[in-house]
Amino acid sequence: MRELNIAVIPGDGIGPEVIPQAVAALEAAAASHGGLRIAAESFPWGSEHYLEHGHVMPDDGPERLAGFDAILAGPVGDPRIPDTVTVWGLILALRQAFDQYVNLRPAQLLTGVRGPLADVPPESVDMVFVRENTEGEYGGAGGRVHRDRPAEVAVETSVFTRSGIERIVRYAFEHARAAGRRRVTSATKSNALRHAMPLWDEVFAEVAADYADIEHDSCLIDALVARMVSRPDSLDVVVASNLFGDILTDLGAAIAGSMGLAPSANLDPTRRSPSLFQAIHGSAPDIAGRGIANPIAEIWSAAMLLEFAGEQEAGAALMEAVRETVADPARRTTDLGGSASTAEVGTAVCAAVAARATA
Repeated sequence: MRELNIAVIPGDGIGPEVIPQAVAALEAAAASHGGLRIAAESFPWGSEHYLEHGHVMPDDGPERLAGFDAILAGPVGDPRIPDTVTVWGLILALRQAFDQYVNLRPAQLLTGVRGPLADVPPESVDMVFVRENTEGEYGGAGGRVHRDRPAEVAVETSVFTRSGIERIVRYAFEHARAAGRRRVTSATKSNALRHAMPLWDEVFAEVAADYADIEHDSCLIDALVARMVSRPDSLDVVVASNLFGDILTDLGAAIAGSMGLAPSANLDPTRRSPSLFQAIHGSAPDIAGRGIANPIAEIWSAAMLLEFAGEQEAGAALMEAVRETVADPARRTTDLGGSASTAEVGTAVCAAVAARATA
């Protein structure tokens, strides 16, 4: 029997509510595809851990996670703690420790979901964002001097390397080719950022030359956000730097109808280290504990986990169950105009997986 060893980090806010639904969905998908078993171990890291121990994750956290096949994480964040502490204390730390240089975020308008764009059919919103995940604007280089004085100065330095740009751009083209997608669009701002973005553009052009079968174009970031709204069907695969990709994908989630439908994968394509899968919607402390959070983004992330782990059939079955569940108005949470609870949606997904297995 094949076994996937999954490290689970429930996180904060709605994390402990949506993560059990994602784990149950993983187990249901495994059970429907004989010979696969999910072995999950939970790690109680996050804001409460910080308040009790002074750190979001223990110093040996990456070492303890290194032996797992994958990591399934809930959101991290708490109003009592600065975001810089929680983000750098866990998610960014793991991305860099495990060289998870690809952040993969699909944005799709699922059947039955009413997006904010008027008269746009579901097939017109089907984008995949390939975001550089370990350097760029979130490299962490810089500092502050004259702290707490009138002359205080903060320096934030973006770090762009030729090798870092090349590997993320190449991944975008390889992903497009493998998925049968037609075009890769590069997000840039080389008319104003005089050094990093011209290098980005040069490397993009060099890599694109190796993929004559895939169309490509570059688009300034400000024009690109307008294009996402006015012509979403013109975008297929978008490759972007860390900051640009972060912003674009929140807009993508909004166009797709809800942040509750926004999954992600933080990938080490070399598979030397575990990859991390996590919904991007945040911890939502305003609705935590009420049982109304949408678990679909976390479950969708779990489907991406299965596919990356080589369990394509189980991952595809789970994704089809997600689509079937979301298409039913009675199985939607409040963010999608329904009244179903977090647990009811999770149960519906698991039931749909089981039904497909016996059909």
